[in-house]
Amino acid sequence: MSSSLMPQAPQCRPPSAWYLVQCKPRQDERAEENLRRQGFICYRPQHSRERLVRGQRLLVEESLFPGYLFIQLSQFDNWAPLRSTRGVSRVVGFSNQPLAVSSCLIEELQQRCNGVSAEHLLETGDKVRIDHGPFAELEAIFLSMDGNERVVLLMNILHREQKVRVPLASVRKAQQ
Repeated sequence: MSSSLMPQAPQCRPPSAWYLVQCKPRQDERAEENLRRQGFICYRPQHSRERLVRGQRLLVEESLFPGYLFIQLSQFDNWAPLRSTRGVSRVVGFSNQPLAVSSCLIEELQQRCNGVSAEHLLETGDKVRIDHGPFAELEAIFLSMDGNERVVLLMNILHREQKVRVPLASVRKAQQ
């Protein structure tokens, strides 16, 4: 019987899993770019946040887990290039064995990070809602930024208008 008539096994791609890569300090974006150039599938969750940069409020994209990113590999892939990729420090694991991350966790992160649109920049006079802290579930008026991480709000407390300072992360623009 000739070899062309023999049934052939289907070509299957070996199952792959997600792994956590630790990057060198402040080089997670560089590591992701270099890994993608080499053909690896990477995922670096990001979120938008308002920052004060040189006196201006800007919406910037930051890594959700600074210094880390996820990479998809199978046990049959060549892992050697990871060690010499610029920006990569190591693959996270125990006893020199890489530890796989649940694909459900990655899917959940992708849904949460991609499904949430960036908040619009706050302007003086905007109505905001406080999500966390002692004033949670209350509404206030945005007055100004107080440094990089805090905001000054005007709230009605005990029938008097009071200025309060809360973390920027706990405030969102109220639905009109």
